[in-house]
Amino acid sequence: MFRHPVTSSTPLTRLPGLFKLPSRLFTACARLNTVSQSWPKQPATASISDNQIATLAAKPLHSLTLADLVRHGNPPLSTEALFSSANFTLSLLPIRLAHRIQALRNLPFIVVSNPHIARIYGNYMHSLSTLLPYQERRITTLEVESQFTEVMADLVQTHSNTIPVLARGFLECRKYISPAEVTKFLDEHLRTRIGTRLIAEQHIALHLSSHPHSPGGVEATTNVSSTHVGVIDTALRPAEIIRHCETFVSEICELKYGVRPTVIINGQPDAQLAQVPTHLEYILTELLKNAFRATVERGKEREPIEVTIAASPSTKSLTTDTPESTQAPQSLESAGQSSTSDESIPCVTIRIRDRGGGISPDILPNIWAYSFTTFGEDEALDVSNGNIDALNAISGAGGDSSSLAGLGYGLPLGRAYAEHFGGGIAVQSLWGWGTDVYLNLRGLGKNILTTD
Repeated sequence: MFRHPVTSSTPLTRLPGLFKLPSRLFTACARLNTVSQSWPKQPATASISDNQIATLAAKPLHSLTLADLVRHGNPPLSTEALFSSANFTLSLLPIRLAHRIQALRNLPFIVVSNPHIARIYGNYMHSLSTLLPYQERRITTLEVESQFTEVMADLVQTHSNTIPVLARGFLECRKYISPAEVTKFLDEHLRTRIGTRLIAEQHIALHLSSHPHSPGGVEATTNVSSTHVGVIDTALRPAEIIRHCETFVSEICELKYGVRPTVIINGQPDAQLAQVPTHLEYILTELLKNAFRATVERGKEREPIEVTIAASPSTKSLTTDTPESTQAPQSLESAGQSSTSDESIPCVTIRIRDRGGGISPDILPNIWAYSFTTFGEDEALDVSNGNIDALNAISGAGGDSSSLAGLGYGLPLGRAYAEHFGGGIAVQSLWGWGTDVYLNLRGLGKNILTTD
């Protein structure tokens, strides 16, 4: 069995910089001087035995939902609610980390010996070692809760570059592991990572915006929008995120090509639902980047990219939440339809239509495979060494850097973000004409949003 020494070499940095808070929440935190707050020391670590890892890895994963993340109420939280959030977080994360450690151990030894993948293994061992000292007790004091939040900050920082590092590692090991094995491992790993990071970031955000830790008390947080519960915007307007992403991608497109297509938003631009803004930013940036590139390279920059927003407020619940499992790409029909449930769940479908010539039938079956890229092999290796053209210098959600560009992770990772809370992405290509991409998003029922 592969073993890796436990290390704790990752230094703590300033907490608010570890993740992307909603802009209004970040502004409020800045007023509380939390931006200048540095954690005093690194979290304590504990030794980990193989039996501990095996015991934790044998426990089932909790399928994370948006309802789980808003269950503790709107900030600022009471002291009891803050303890509840901390203990809920603590009940989930050790199991998730142990599952990933076990999965990494199950890879071929020569693959795990790769320095990039071995680094990720060491990071997971380090993070689990910092959580174990808290697992034997419940968090019942503000001092311990603050120390636990330091551990969450360390966890988020430690794993901030997991995806680019894994991408490099698997690219270097492509002779020793099949593309199907890579896709299976990464699909499970990255879906679990999305939930793990969200759980940690949500508690950090609730900690920062809750009055027991605010220098100015409850009044200091009154400027935070009531629509935000931690990192979730319960009244997010996709049209605003689309315009934000359009501006970003347009500027980079013009820098590379000298032109920029226009984007037309139609349908129901005032539609709202509960979502994680950074996830939607990543998805839309990736989809718009693909549409811009195809449109310009086909010489159709004068043809607008059409984005249609369709809200379905009476839509029933989508398929059951299995965000941690490996799922097959959704069909066009399943990305926009749903099955029956006891509660009405608001859903929004976004269609992005371009005149970029569509996707070649030879390429279309591979678009959901990790490490599949339209770059040539030499170009992909050049990217892995840090050489990236302007249009591909797109940063990902949750700390994933532009080193992913050209490595074939954009579309399948975007699908993983979309499917994590029951949504999906479907692609319909008209070869020789253009492409329609359907992004379906699932929100929260009203009874959950009105529960304190």
